[in-house]
Amino acid sequence: MAHITEDKNFRLPLSIRPRRYAATVTLDMEAKSFTGQQTIELDLDKPSNEIILHANALQLGQVTFRAGGKQWRTSDFRAVPVSETVVLRFNEALPAGSGELDVAWTGRFTEGLRGLYAAGKVAATQFEAADARRLFPCFDEPAFKARWALTVRVPPGLTTLANGALLEDEPDGHLRKLTFQETEVLSSYLVALVCGPLVGTPEEKVQGIPVRTWALPEKAHLTRFGQDAALAALPRLQDYFGLPYAFGKVDQVGIPDFEAGAMENAGLITYREIALLLDPATAPLSVQKRVAEVVTHELAHQWFGNWVTMVWWDDLWLNEAFATWMAYKIVDAWKPDWRVWLDFDAGKAAALHLDALRSTHPIRGEVRNANEAGESFDLITYEKGGAVLRMIEGFLGEDAFREGMRQYMRKHARANAVADDLWRALANASSQPVLELANAWIGQNGYPLVTVGVDGRKVTLSQRRFYSEPGVRSEERWPVPMVLRYSDGAGVREQRVLLREGQATVTLEGSGEVKWVCANAGSTGFYRVAYDAKALEKLAGNLQALAPSERISLLADQWSLVRSGLEPVASFLDLAGRYGNEEDDAVLEELVGRLAYVEGRLVEGEDQKRFQRWVEKLLGAGLKKLGWDSAAGESDRVKLRRAALVRAVGGVARSPEALAEAKPRVARVLQGDKAALEPNLLDAAVGMVARAGDKALFDTLLAKMPGEPDPATQRRYLMALTSFEDPTLAEASRKLLFSDKVKTQDVASFVTGLMGNRTGRDAWWTELQTRWQDVLGRTGRAPMLVRRVVESMGSLRERKQLDEARKLLGGSPVEEAKQATDQTLERLEQDVALRERVMPEVSTWLKRQP
Repeated sequence: MAHITEDKNFRLPLSIRPRRYAATVTLDMEAKSFTGQQTIELDLDKPSNEIILHANALQLGQVTFRAGGKQWRTSDFRAVPVSETVVLRFNEALPAGSGELDVAWTGRFTEGLRGLYAAGKVAATQFEAADARRLFPCFDEPAFKARWALTVRVPPGLTTLANGALLEDEPDGHLRKLTFQETEVLSSYLVALVCGPLVGTPEEKVQGIPVRTWALPEKAHLTRFGQDAALAALPRLQDYFGLPYAFGKVDQVGIPDFEAGAMENAGLITYREIALLLDPATAPLSVQKRVAEVVTHELAHQWFGNWVTMVWWDDLWLNEAFATWMAYKIVDAWKPDWRVWLDFDAGKAAALHLDALRSTHPIRGEVRNANEAGESFDLITYEKGGAVLRMIEGFLGEDAFREGMRQYMRKHARANAVADDLWRALANASSQPVLELANAWIGQNGYPLVTVGVDGRKVTLSQRRFYSEPGVRSEERWPVPMVLRYSDGAGVREQRVLLREGQATVTLEGSGEVKWVCANAGSTGFYRVAYDAKALEKLAGNLQALAPSERISLLADQWSLVRSGLEPVASFLDLAGRYGNEEDDAVLEELVGRLAYVEGRLVEGEDQKRFQRWVEKLLGAGLKKLGWDSAAGESDRVKLRRAALVRAVGGVARSPEALAEAKPRVARVLQGDKAALEPNLLDAAVGMVARAGDKALFDTLLAKMPGEPDPATQRRYLMALTSFEDPTLAEASRKLLFSDKVKTQDVASFVTGLMGNRTGRDAWWTELQTRWQDVLGRTGRAPMLVRRVVESMGSLRERKQLDEARKLLGGSPVEEAKQATDQTLERLEQDVALRERVMPEVSTWLKRQP
């Protein structure tokens, strides 16, 4: 009979639990190997003749259990690869109560970006979701929280960081022996080590918390902004939670090769360099905002996730959704001029797109094993989850929501909790039906399309599930918390409605003529809106009366109705044409993104040229008025408006005039003239110049890219190399993927760039099919990267390519990307069908334009 551990969905029994790990790990940086010894203090609820630990690719040595002055040696132990466990067996039953398990082991650095791995000259760990078992034999599930006392033996001359502060550094033969402060109780996925030639900012304290930010020496000058972001966020987070920071110190480290954006290890937060390091003098505002948001996201986890931790991975969404929402809240308080909630809305829009598929999943779904947990790191978890929390906060009010959060944190301190524990705390603080509201949105796929009809002061609302695929219907309902914003003779008003039924009629408060009605005030609701023709025309005629977020939603919702076959494409293009005088940068970004889709997928030949001319006519005057150079004292809003217009005119319309303006400026930037381009124009300008570039420019970018210390600049040059449309250079860029010029962390982005190259796409797609396993191998099989590679197939356009993608992914299923595979193929099917359906409509519409 097979042992229970032979099931890949096996979970550890709760009858044996760790209290404390005392581990010593010795790193051989040259051989990329390690040895370890540890004592795990355990509690046994009942006698047992076996102990099961997680261990992956570790070679165990001597194992001894000690209790009550007696010792037991293992009679045998057996590794079970399918569950990544090792079963330690003893000849007689170990007694119930407290005991200590001594374990010795050896292992090797992981090939890839999980466990303990080499990131250039730096050794770093990445354990979430289930890779602590690659370095330590341990109870590697989030419910098993314990204290960790770590000692690390390393070669001299290197900086070594762990979760706790360094207590002692002493010689140990030819090595250094470093003893770190024991941690608070932690789940194993939050333990971390980093070792390498790192330098840190001077220690600064905020409310008694020491903070330092670390990087390789050549990038030390890029640490200040990330350090300041942490110093700004920590006091605000302590105030929000009403609890002090629990983990002694904060170290932030830029890792040269890193799978995710960052990882919230307690007291030792690790980052992809581009998510932490920047030069404020040259970084676009988008990069600064991204670093601030990621730093704050990871610090929010120190409370929500680290101090109170999920029981199992099915509540991973709550960790990530909360940190996503909280990061924007804190950054908005720090930098209100940044208007980061509009960036939050951009992420929400991407989640709305994904959640309109049949292959979507609930925010909270069944997770049977840690590998399935990995697939939960997606837009539904982060962005939809965050949007639903924001919607609930809006319904309860900020004060009640925060009080419920504080109750939850106090009750479950140092422990594990499930989502319903949070809902109960929020309900207790607000006296509102939070369970009904939350579970309807958390446990159910998709979201509603709210149809709005306006007749005088009566507004008819109806809801049904929204699908982006034409003709698909189902009858789900949601409790939809809506805020109607409208204008009448008394000014602009708001009215709240909880739409529970399939249809309802609301009488707007006040009297007189209603000039317009917006059915998603502030765009805080997670739903689409379809207005009747009269209501839509009134909104389109009063665009500037709407908030920027509402103008964005109006455009996005109309586009979604075209995709789903509920509106003709002309309705969207007519609406887009009303945005020609738009001056808000965030609204322009939305407009330019939609126009780029049309230009890239829905027009060809002469129609493509007609569309490009239409875009330039629509937005070119705005760029000419602003010019390319920033005036002294110019606001960020104006700089970002210029950047959006450059993307529109130079990127989408492919204006020869814009290209002629950009070329000499990019050349000067490459020669070291930082004043040649305002920083917010760099990405668009370098991309459009590379697109039309020659071999000399290709070679220059290729030479500069590897040694560029600034991560954003390095990425800009790397992605530009995928943009060259000269066939010979497009081929050269494809060859780079299989060289050491592209780091593992950048493989998925590079593949996506190659797939987006309109002259090189077909050749790359042919090569990718023949070298599919090589491409996957370049990711190190890191699940996040593998999923992004699969998702890059969404750039394909033709039905023949869709069929080939189905054959490739069906014939060679990617275990790490089952969900991403389903979603990518469904989305691509819809894109191909949309292209076939509306290309003639777009052509007809273009021919009607003056």
